[in-house]
Amino acid sequence: METILKIMAVHLRAILQKMSVDPKGIVEMRLRAEKPLLIHTISGKFFLTEEGELTTKAMRAYIVKKNELHETMEYISNYSLYAFEEEVRQGYITLVGGHRVGLCGRAILEGNRIRGMKYITYLNIRFAHPVIGCANGTLPLIKEGEKIYNTLFLAPPGCGKTTMLRDVVRQLSDGGKTVGIVDERSEIAACNMGIPQYDVGMCTDVLDACPKAEGMLLLIRSMAPEIIAVDEIGKEEDIFALRQAIHCGCKILATVHGESFSELQRKPGLRKLCEEKLFDRYLILEKGGGRIFLREALNGEGRRL
Repeated sequence: METILKIMAVHLRAILQKMSVDPKGIVEMRLRAEKPLLIHTISGKFFLTEEGELTTKAMRAYIVKKNELHETMEYISNYSLYAFEEEVRQGYITLVGGHRVGLCGRAILEGNRIRGMKYITYLNIRFAHPVIGCANGTLPLIKEGEKIYNTLFLAPPGCGKTTMLRDVVRQLSDGGKTVGIVDERSEIAACNMGIPQYDVGMCTDVLDACPKAEGMLLLIRSMAPEIIAVDEIGKEEDIFALRQAIHCGCKILATVHGESFSELQRKPGLRKLCEEKLFDRYLILEKGGGRIFLREALNGEGRRL
């Protein structure tokens, strides 16, 4: 929470310091210009009053001022927003500790490409909550002796795919396996100035903010990983790079949005994964009560283990 307080506008900081809720229970904080201050906790979504109280009544909420968002952005960027040009273009800035600030405003275009953003009037501060040890029960399905199975984690958004992937990487890396992470959206390792803010293991190399397809092939050439970890595959070029990596002898740990193996088979791009049996394990996750659960484990043919 200390990191979050440091980047908030002075008046917002004072309000948050009055808040009694345990920071460990906060999922995200939404700041929108001239809109109520919103706190999302594991118990639900609440508005925050100027007295630091949580309420479900919007009329009691503190209204965030436009100048407070501007002041917050100055603290986030250390008064040098231009130095974060690439991060702004991607729509987020990663803070020390792995917390992440999503940005929204008016896009600056260069042809059909987003070159930057101005009038940033919407912030989504996502609190980092690493779950060390969440993969303890899952790891035996992925590692058998020295053998590592190519594994794909499936789950809808917000059900812990990346969290589970991160802990699997940490455990395999600390066990001596050389792991390469292609962290296209800086969500697995949450690098800040090149340094992972999450514990991803002592034998892990991270390629941050790089497209997955290019990154996987670059890691093979430069770092010779035994295992490559990527988040949210789906594009045709991702599948091609996965195939190349496997043919080079690398093992793959990856995630994808989905609720079942049959859903995966219905998606044109991902159907090839199933047909070619590129993965040995499909692990389907769900979340409940703030915990991540393994709902179903399937082999490469889609049969229950």
